[in-house]
Amino acid sequence: MTYDGRPRSVPPGADPTSEDPGDWPTGRLLFAVARRVEQEWNAHLSGWDLNHAGFPVLLHLFGGPRTQRELAALSGVTEQTMSRVVARLERSGYVTRTGDPRDRRRRAVEVTDAGRRAAVEAGRVQPAEQLATRGLDPEQASALRELLVAMARAQQAPTADPPGEE
Repeated sequence: MTYDGRPRSVPPGADPTSEDPGDWPTGRLLFAVARRVEQEWNAHLSGWDLNHAGFPVLLHLFGGPRTQRELAALSGVTEQTMSRVVARLERSGYVTRTGDPRDRRRRAVEVTDAGRRAAVEAGRVQPAEQLATRGLDPEQASALRELLVAMARAQQAPTADPPGEE
């Protein structure tokens, strides 16, 4: 932290309203880049009638059938949201819902062969890497990946009190 309490990575005089990304706080930078990547990733996935919400659900199902509740927890969304995601995947022929043998009140979601093929084709590594690392050289892309892995792992860890609250 600097003497005024801002993280060192925020430039002095950071201005979230500036047109120059070099003036933006880190949060705005992350949001702007993530939004661009999400838009481009959705455009890529649309070739398979998928989006950023449905694609990871198909991947979660590669390990076997799951309930909508399990899929919602894995995806970090509500069960209501997951119901809409699964309904869209079902309309596309990528999943089926059947009675859950563990609990007759629930239905299990299972990936179809078409869903498996679509996820494998859409999820080829190269297009995603190109979208996420555009403008970076290989060393920068590697450093970005290391930082994002560290951030993702920190998000999975139990949270402590936010900075400044005790």
